[in-house]
Amino acid sequence: MSTVLPPKNPENDPRVKTVFDDIRMTRKTDFINNIWRYLAFDPDLLERTWAEVKAVMATPSELDPQTKEMLYLAVSIINNCAYCVHSHTAGAKAKGMTQAQHAELLKIVALASKTNQLAVALQVPTDPEFLLQE
Repeated sequence: MSTVLPPKNPENDPRVKTVFDDIRMTRKTDFINNIWRYLAFDPDLLERTWAEVKAVMATPSELDPQTKEMLYLAVSIINNCAYCVHSHTAGAKAKGMTQAQHAELLKIVALASKTNQLAVALQVPTDPEFLLQE
């Protein structure tokens, strides 16, 4: 259950409409997903969050869009965000993630979770070779 209700007519607010229009244009779709609809309860938060997402996820960079979605998916799994797991699984698939890549990603997430927990439980000291050497 949500902790806030989305505005009934969010695009009545010109700031929200501007963000929603930019989402539509950037993503080349009419679909505005729930995260944006719910964030519309606070236009300032909506604007700032969309600006960050657009800058990282929708702007060409050193990582291709599929890799970005797969990384976002991995972090969403670790953070236990069901909404984000579904959203970024769909995003990664839309950008070309295959079933085999999805399976491999899940194996890596599971392995990293296990070895991270073991390293924390054992309080393994960091190898000096892994530390930044200038």
